[in-house]
Amino acid sequence: MGLQTQPVATMDSLSEKAAFMRESLHKSQTITDNIVSVLGSFDHRLSALETAMRPTQIRTNSIRKAHENIDKTLKAAEVVLAQFDLARQAEAKILKGPHEDLESYLEAIDQLRSNIKFFGNYKNFRNSEAVTNHANGLLNKAVSKLEEEFKQLLSSYSKPVEPDHLFECLPNSLRPSSGDQVESSGKNHSEYENQHRNLEGVDYTPPTLIPPRILPLLHNLAKQMFQAWHHQQLLNIYRDTRSLVLEESLRKLGVEKLSKDDVQKMQWEVLEAKIGNWIHFMRIAVKLLFAGERKVCDQIFEGIDSLRDQCFAEVTSSSIELLLSFGDAIAKSKRSPEKLFVLLDMYEIMTELHSEIETLFGGKACSEMREAAFGLTKRLAQTARETFSDFEEAVEKDATKTAVLDGTVHPLTSYVINYVKFLYDYQSTLKQLFQEFEQEEDPNSQLASVTMRIMQALQTNLDGKSKQYKDPSLTHLFLMNNIHYIVRSVRRSEAKDLLGDDWVQRHRRIVQQHANQYKRIAWAKILQCLSVQGLTSSGGGSSAVGADGGNSSGVSRALVKDRLRAFNIQFEELHGKQCQWTVPDTELRESLRLAVAEVLLPAYRSFIKRFGTLVETGKNPQKYIRYSPEDLERMLGEFFEGKNVNEPKR
Repeated sequence: MGLQTQPVATMDSLSEKAAFMRESLHKSQTITDNIVSVLGSFDHRLSALETAMRPTQIRTNSIRKAHENIDKTLKAAEVVLAQFDLARQAEAKILKGPHEDLESYLEAIDQLRSNIKFFGNYKNFRNSEAVTNHANGLLNKAVSKLEEEFKQLLSSYSKPVEPDHLFECLPNSLRPSSGDQVESSGKNHSEYENQHRNLEGVDYTPPTLIPPRILPLLHNLAKQMFQAWHHQQLLNIYRDTRSLVLEESLRKLGVEKLSKDDVQKMQWEVLEAKIGNWIHFMRIAVKLLFAGERKVCDQIFEGIDSLRDQCFAEVTSSSIELLLSFGDAIAKSKRSPEKLFVLLDMYEIMTELHSEIETLFGGKACSEMREAAFGLTKRLAQTARETFSDFEEAVEKDATKTAVLDGTVHPLTSYVINYVKFLYDYQSTLKQLFQEFEQEEDPNSQLASVTMRIMQALQTNLDGKSKQYKDPSLTHLFLMNNIHYIVRSVRRSEAKDLLGDDWVQRHRRIVQQHANQYKRIAWAKILQCLSVQGLTSSGGGSSAVGADGGNSSGVSRALVKDRLRAFNIQFEELHGKQCQWTVPDTELRESLRLAVAEVLLPAYRSFIKRFGTLVETGKNPQKYIRYSPEDLERMLGEFFEGKNVNEPKR
């Protein structure tokens, strides 16, 4: 019973809750409808209010924009007025000129350019064209004054460099001694080469051509002129001023203009000195003056690349042409052997300066001068090579009739050997020169080959000269002396390393052969006088010599006397003649005397010992045995001294 009533109660409770919820939802809908009605009313009112306020908003925006435009206009006016103020200030400075305050003057020009640019871009300003034209006119006047200032400032501080100041910029070893002129080429070249090697890597300090404090001012002036398109005026002023100063510096140093005809007419000693000076001038010009000009030019025209190289080229062109013209005159002048060394000196300085010339004259504007310098180097090399060939030919064909009566070393031999020795002081230069033309060949073998050809040409010539002697023994003495001199000189020089020991040994054997030939020809006849053969009487039979030195009865006393008489006559003749002959080398002279003594004295002693008694027991033995072996030895010691007949005996 209780279980049936419980579900009925639950259902009633749920019905009540559902009814309550429906009532609550109805009330919420009513409230929502009311709120929507109220909001709709607000929306209507706001729309009406917005419509009413729109004219006020439009007037407010117009006022705000008007204020903004007024502010912009005032600011623009302030900028324009400021430009006018700056222009007036710049004009005042420009009218005063650049002399009082150059830096302010340059600033004023910059300001004018800024004004011109400003008003050029400010097209809305009614008077901008008039203002721009006025500023341009003022700018042109200002730049014209700048030209005058640039010229005046550059001229005031451009002075020729005194030679003493240039010498102070050189390394100590290249400075002339006090009171001396510039070095000449007459000094020993091996000493020069040693100095030159020691100078490799040494920095040269170019002189100060314009004070450092002036260079920035000149740079600013040049920049202003360049910006004003006064390019040609700038170039002309700089070239005319600096080129004259550079030329005057060279003139003070001693550089002079010489034509090919002038060179041809000069005495060799004078020309040689001038060539030596030219070598020094080239070094000073390139390493000091041209280097200094390049430094000045680079600083003044910094940032003006189109003018920098051109200005340097035009400043230096006449000076380098003056220097190179002398070198060309030498290279094209008549060749002669003595010119070879100065040609090598000139070639050497040009190769030494090659890298500096390439650096200093590296731009397109300088190409003509650069090529002219390198062309001179090649011409000097070619002329030196041709002179070398001329010398070789001249040695072989030398036809001088200078008689060397005493058989000593011929002047041609000493000249050629000294020439070759001097050439070896130029070894590095010669090797470099050879490679100018034959790069594939070893320069050492080329130098050795040239030396051998010269030596062979000399020997060929000496063979011809030796035939002038009527006495064949003097012919061999002459050749012995000369070839010995050649061998000794080679052994004592650097040529030995290139010619080699085989060459030396071969020519020493030739010397010995001529010595042997001299001895055979000169002494064969007198040695016949001391021969045993033919001393027997007509009865025949050979002579017999006893143990006590006595002679057999088969020896003719008369024949012994004839032999001794003939010996005395021939020896005195040989003594008188060969004392006048000369063997200048002490060692060779003593060696030759000893060789003769080793043949003559034993034969004489033996002859006197064997047959002297035949004469000594007769009348006037001293008439036949005129000399003792010691006398002969002493007299042999007088041979080859080059004495006159009437000179007292030593």
